[in-house]
Amino acid sequence: MTKFANSVKKFLVSEDGPTAVEYAVMLALIVVVCLAAVSAVGSNANAKFNKVSSALS
Repeated sequence: MTKFANSVKKFLVSEDGPTAVEYAVMLALIVVVCLAAVSAVGSNANAKFNKVSSALS
């Protein structure tokens, strides 16, 4: 039982857990920014294609 308690204590003292959480949060923010950028570029491209299409018609 003391071995288990020592393992839990080492896990709680270790800084690997918070570091992993920080990396996960940064990754989530990067994904959100990338999705927003792709959405904005897609909307602008769609508007340009519609403008060209109407000019050709």
